[in-house]
Amino acid sequence: MKSALAVEHLQELVRIPTVSREDSSTTEWTEFTRFASALRKLYPLCHSRLERETVLEYSLMFRWRGRSSTEPSVLLAHYDVVAAPPEGWKRPPFAAELSGKGEERLIWGRGTLDNKGSVVAILEAVESQLEAGLVPAQDIYLCFGHDEETHGTGASAIVDLLESRGVKPVMVLDEGGAIVDDVFDQVEAPMAVVGVAEKGTAALRLTVDQSGGHASTPPRTPAAVRLAQAIIRVNSSPFPANLTPTGSDLLRILGDHAGGITGFLLRNVSWTQRLLVPILVRKSDELAAMLRTTQAVTILEGGHAVNALPERVSAIINVRIAVNSTLSATVKHVTRAINDKRVRITVDSPGEPSPVSPTTGLAWELLRSTIEKTFPGTIVTPYVQNGATDSRHFTRISRGVYRFTPFAMAREVRDTLHARNERMLVSSYLDGINFYRALIASL
Repeated sequence: MKSALAVEHLQELVRIPTVSREDSSTTEWTEFTRFASALRKLYPLCHSRLERETVLEYSLMFRWRGRSSTEPSVLLAHYDVVAAPPEGWKRPPFAAELSGKGEERLIWGRGTLDNKGSVVAILEAVESQLEAGLVPAQDIYLCFGHDEETHGTGASAIVDLLESRGVKPVMVLDEGGAIVDDVFDQVEAPMAVVGVAEKGTAALRLTVDQSGGHASTPPRTPAAVRLAQAIIRVNSSPFPANLTPTGSDLLRILGDHAGGITGFLLRNVSWTQRLLVPILVRKSDELAAMLRTTQAVTILEGGHAVNALPERVSAIINVRIAVNSTLSATVKHVTRAINDKRVRITVDSPGEPSPVSPTTGLAWELLRSTIEKTFPGTIVTPYVQNGATDSRHFTRISRGVYRFTPFAMAREVRDTLHARNERMLVSSYLDGINFYRALIASL
């Protein structure tokens, strides 16, 4: 692998602003076409030796034929990114600039982590293995969605296509968990958290319709106040926190690597969880989100003039539904918390939690062993992913759907996902390429 060239390739592709938008008519699709053209230039062997298809105009699927097609695998990623207004960035979001030296060398830009870094690392690994003459034992599909950040129609259409052809992958690997080392203070070794499931997601729209009028003579409870009260009630009524079987497995594994009272509590989580759960909830927002359904107000709408009472106001609550719950139970909880029949609740973009993939069997063991070989000394553990990914569509055709991004991500780096100053360590990116090379060689 030519490291300098691999970095240049990532820089070139990050510089193409493939921003997907909720209103697809406002998306600059020429940038997506430019991205696909750049891939042809940068990865000639992938395009000449693999079967390439375009799905829904912009999503890409490559089939790498192996010696058998009975147990295929899918390497999944997406190349669209969220918007990145330049204000507040230390370096321009689509300049893909490098900074630092040695182990601290960074590459900056929207998409480095989410998720062009994975797309490019996969292609770098495949291109180099093709150059080395590798023929995989089983078919490998490379699937790159174009609208994961918005509607996921590309990945869904790819699954439709694979399903129509009778393709049933034994393993699907998408973005998700990463190499982290700052979640549990008492565990010194880095952790590779692998998503075996992901929460459901939905947008709950709260709407209040009420007579308007002049702002000089407001009623006791105008529509905006009624909505505000509803939001406060929801925010003051968090969902109950508890451990799923996956969460218990995670803590037990960590307990084997933690000493003292902490190790004891974690190893015996089956009967210490009543003590542990409140501690974990208080420790960090990240851990709290792992233990419960979450709710966050993301959009507020209403009003058209400074001196007129709005006749309709609304808010969107983004909910992430725990795997041991349902959308119905989530709506019931929010309705009970608001306790106001004048606040209408409707559900947009409903999605139930995904099935839980097994942590035994060939696919899991292959993934675990590849992580341990590529990142020596790393603790591999399952977890439930908070965010939604394209992988949720693949649960229709595969039981072995896993979510793991093979990059080291410290907390300050994870905090840049969908935020300003997204960046990654160059060394992490190169390690990710090595991970995919090793995984491909084992498939």
